[in-house]
Amino acid sequence: MGKQAITPFVKWAGGKRQLLFEIKERMPKEYNFYYEPFIGGGAVLFSLQPKQAIINDCNRSLINTYRKIQMEPENVIKQIARLDDGIVEGGKEYYYEKRTLYNEKLTNEDYDVEMAGLFIFLNKHCFNGLYRVNSNGLFNVPYNNSKKPSCDLENIKKISEYLKRIKILEGDFERACKDAKKGDFIFFDSPYAPLNPMSFESYTKEGFDKESHERLANLFHELHKKGCYCMLTNHNTELIRELYQDYAIDVVPVKRLINSNAKKRMGEEVIIRNYKSPKF
Repeated sequence: MGKQAITPFVKWAGGKRQLLFEIKERMPKEYNFYYEPFIGGGAVLFSLQPKQAIINDCNRSLINTYRKIQMEPENVIKQIARLDDGIVEGGKEYYYEKRTLYNEKLTNEDYDVEMAGLFIFLNKHCFNGLYRVNSNGLFNVPYNNSKKPSCDLENIKKISEYLKRIKILEGDFERACKDAKKGDFIFFDSPYAPLNPMSFESYTKEGFDKESHERLANLFHELHKKGCYCMLTNHNTELIRELYQDYAIDVVPVKRLINSNAKKRMGEEVIIRNYKSPKF
């Protein structure tokens, strides 16, 4: 199957759509398996569409959605279409009703096709497409007043066709890479280190603290020793530069669209590599 034009089905904090050119420019010329342990919205995966790939995330709702799109695209589409019909009539009240239903399913660990539809619907109709949970692990992002369709339903079909040859894992990033071998490429779109080193914020109940970043850096080192190609993106912070000081670090400008303060929407990220890429 050749490449089709497919795009992420959700907006995700830290998504790499705006950095795709910079990332592709720094890719290894050739590699075997593609690994992405923090898949998020999948912008890089869907742009590259590698033939052999293993993707992973610790967000169970997100991975449930990937799996349902992979195996039950028509049922996911039916769920989304039904939800979109409801928002046109119900607006704000309808959104909060469905957010409550989603949180009930979270509490009951009811990860089915309805939950996948709700996940995509809420992502489209919540403020800035931000996935955020409270201390109890419940989704709490307010309504954005949009009544637009949640996604391109034809795009869901194309994503499903591609995902059918991809292995989808759920869990810890280290476990997701345990089978990586020499010549494989691992792209780490890792959770952001805070710009303020005194505070660590996260988009999951479990969080991604300083120790997690240190453990990730250790994994990067181990994969380097194996002969894997590794690339990692993150905020340009002292912590990240220190953890990866032995590798190539390129600083690139970015727009941070999720920040509510327009003055803080410009920033810098780093693209870190353990190899020499064709153009760098």
